[in-house]
Amino acid sequence: MDGGDLHRAELGSFLRARRERMSPAQVGLPVSPRRRTPGLRREELASLAGISTTWYTFLEQGRDVRASRQVFAAIATALRLDGVERDHLFSIAAAGPAVGEELADISPEVAAVPALLEPNPAYITGSDYDLLAWNAAAADLFTGAFEDARPNLARWMFLRPEPRVILPDWTIVAQSLLARLRANAGRHPGSPRFQRLEEELRSASAEADEWWPRYDIATAQAGVKRVRMPSGAQRHLSHASFQVADRAEQVLTVYRTTPEEQGASSAT
Repeated sequence: MDGGDLHRAELGSFLRARRERMSPAQVGLPVSPRRRTPGLRREELASLAGISTTWYTFLEQGRDVRASRQVFAAIATALRLDGVERDHLFSIAAAGPAVGEELADISPEVAAVPALLEPNPAYITGSDYDLLAWNAAAADLFTGAFEDARPNLARWMFLRPEPRVILPDWTIVAQSLLARLRANAGRHPGSPRFQRLEEELRSASAEADEWWPRYDIATAQAGVKRVRMPSGAQRHLSHASFQVADRAEQVLTVYRTTPEEQGASSAT
């Protein structure tokens, strides 16, 4: 496949995944016990969007057809996409980035930033969640994450036992990470790096294999995580992520313990 074919196939996969997740009841359609199609039928979705079934089918099949932004906006409304999902749809519906290997190099000036943030755990990831730079506090907190020759946050999350101990809400955190990785992979269709990582995760993790086809997507956001500290105490750590100015897909993530939490740890 050339780059255009890959982007159209990715678009079709996303539309199909979202259509199959919608129930007829959500849009006021009758539900028959003999219904075999998961979610909505193509003709039902096309009708809701106000476009022809043939045109919508071609989009799902990755055919070389052109649709306007207004058409995709109508499809997004029919699929009841949220803001992040709409942005992703418009991104992959456009020409998108060229297929190829993203430069994973990191400048010395940027690589030095996590050390400046001690004692707060901090690390920098690439688009495929390779860990490009980190500080000692992050290595102490996220045990085992930085031990591989080419450490990767997704591999650590799904393929090692430590995250399930360190993160009491592992399922929620892992789903969120995979959703962000899935969104990045959708913007790099055909990338060997993403394909290798997908195969590795899905072959070794039942959860990753189950969740990947759902095509959940997310973006990095600030928030709070429950974390089991090296001492064994559980704390709520706030975290925030920042894009590197000249490498938009490199992201700095910083954690910190709030003053209130410092005196309110609970023994495990």
